[in-house]
Amino acid sequence: MDGAHSAALQLQQLPPTSSASALSETSFSYKENLIGALLAIFGHLVVSIALNLQKYCHIRLAGCKDPRAYFKTKTWWLGLFLMLLGELGVFASYAFAPLSLIVPLSAVSVIASAIIGIIFIKEKWKPKDFLRRYVLSFVGCGLAVVGTYLLVTFAPNSHEKMTGENVTKHLVSWPFLLYMLVEIILFCLLLYFYKEKNANNIVVILLLVALLGSMTVVTVKAVAGMLVLSIQGNLQLDYPIFYVMFVCMVATAVYQAAFLSQASQMYDSSLIASVGYILSTTIAITAGAIFYLDFIGEDVLHICMFALGCLIAFLGVFLITRNRKKAIPFEPYISMDAMPGMQNMHDKGMTVQPDLKASFSYGALENNDNISEIYAPATLPVMQEEHGSRSASGVPYRVLEHTKKE
Repeated sequence: MDGAHSAALQLQQLPPTSSASALSETSFSYKENLIGALLAIFGHLVVSIALNLQKYCHIRLAGCKDPRAYFKTKTWWLGLFLMLLGELGVFASYAFAPLSLIVPLSAVSVIASAIIGIIFIKEKWKPKDFLRRYVLSFVGCGLAVVGTYLLVTFAPNSHEKMTGENVTKHLVSWPFLLYMLVEIILFCLLLYFYKEKNANNIVVILLLVALLGSMTVVTVKAVAGMLVLSIQGNLQLDYPIFYVMFVCMVATAVYQAAFLSQASQMYDSSLIASVGYILSTTIAITAGAIFYLDFIGEDVLHICMFALGCLIAFLGVFLITRNRKKAIPFEPYISMDAMPGMQNMHDKGMTVQPDLKASFSYGALENNDNISEIYAPATLPVMQEEHGSRSASGVPYRVLEHTKKE
């Protein structure tokens, strides 16, 4: 690794005693980075499998018209258990590795979802069609894997103990207070345009999600680190800062989920996945670099290679999500106010429907007379026939004739 080579060059310039201590500290930091990265990769992979299991359960119940509810099936409960296990792994990873390393590894879930979706294809395809259709997914997966490798290799090696004193010190530092002021002003402006000016652009909504998400990951790292230290014997739960961070973590996560739900109702899920990943990762890395000082002491080459890994991962996720199928919602062609015999509330009685100009078309439905005739009862067509002697036993219907005056 390039990081190990540069660390070895630095150790050659130190005295023997300090060189030995620095070597043990460097190996310890790489070990913790590796543990955190593996936990994050494992967690995102398991979460992706869990979501696909639950989706498979819903599709299977809908396809076979199974009267059972989804929560009464073993598959759904297995997916829920795996989801909790994966989220626990991601949560624990923040306690071992820097925030700037853990956040971009969420690309693993996108890669896993793409691979699982390709493996479980249920439609017939030819090799040429398959390659043309999924070439972007293959290229995107390759780029995301390369970007993930660069992220893990050139990630920062800051490993500060998440004690109550250290978290409080970072929380009241002037760089983070300035960052919080800028973020609060930007969040309020975006929320004003979103709520008052109806700015429903996907970038506006996902920027709100990303700003909340940056605070979520900052608090998650503090809570996870203090919990791990408490489990190891150094109790941190008696510090008020732990509960402040915990409340902020829950609140920002809830509001983040609410904005994501609103975005999913207006935009395609693949677009949300790609744009959301890019914005959330960028802002979260910035927040981690300011709060936890992740890149302090890192050389320019490592920072540039880490940024290159992020860009490659962004491009890979964009290509993967761009190739997903977009759901086409069903919209009925004829509305109730365009039905014959119903008054149209929009065109003053003139019920006009444009021609679809396709192989199937209903044409134009319009009223040629005044509105009063719309409410006239329909008359049955009368066939002139000679009934003879059985005319008295005919059908006892009265045929009404309506004129314009009526």
